Formats: sequence, C-alpha cells, structure tokens
Amino acid sequence: MAAVEIDGSDLVVRLSALEQLAAFRFGEVRIPLATVAAATVEPNAWAALRGIRAPGTGIPNVIAYGTRRFSGGKDLALVRGGRGPALRVDLDDGAPFSRLVITVPDPQAQADAIRSASGRLDT
Repeated sequence: MAAVEIDGSDLVVRLSALEQLAAFRFGEVRIPLATVAAATVEPNAWAALRGIRAPGTGIPNVIAYGTRRFSGGKDLALVRGGRGPALRVDLDDGAPFSRLVITVPDPQAQADAIRSASGRLDT
C-alpha cells in the first residue's frame, strides 16, 4: 500500500516496486505542501475517481493505479480494494496533479497530519 509522509515542506507518496509498475510511475511523488488546498477522507474511493486512466492499471472495484486524465487536468489515483474510504488531497494549480486519491490504512489520521503540516486546519 502506498505510504504518505510529510518531508519538510513536501507531501511525499512512496510506492513499492510493484505499485510503481502498476501506476506506470517510477520513484516517489513529491507535492509541495503549499499547493495543498484540502485533505479529507473520501468515504468511497471509487466515487472520487474522475477521468480516464492514462497511463496506469485499472480493474473496476479492484485496483486503479496511475494517472487519471480529465478535461480539467490530471489526478493521481492509488486505489485498491473494495468500496472503503480513502485519503483525498485536492491541490492548487501549481501542483503536478489536481487531486490525489490514495487508499491508506488510516485516512483520517493522514488527512489531519496533512492539514496540520500545510496550515490548512479548516479543511
């Protein structure tokens, strides 16, 4: 499962080698905390996905790993499993993605940590 961490002024998403292969994305993903608009728990990870997978791996309700492109930009999806909750991070225009949707063991704790580190305590 993808690991989400705070490293100084960055939000870092670390993927295992197998996850990198599934996402067609190699290395870690670094997002400046200054570009975080909101960090919340998405009750149904699959409902938060938008656009089409390009590139990445996808089997509905099983795995959605990779970039999701839509008319307004692109998101990073790292979702696997059933219809459980996920961490959703909405980003400002300066970020490489518009949104991150990631299944993590404790999405509420992750969202709280990101809000605290980014100074966005009200979202």
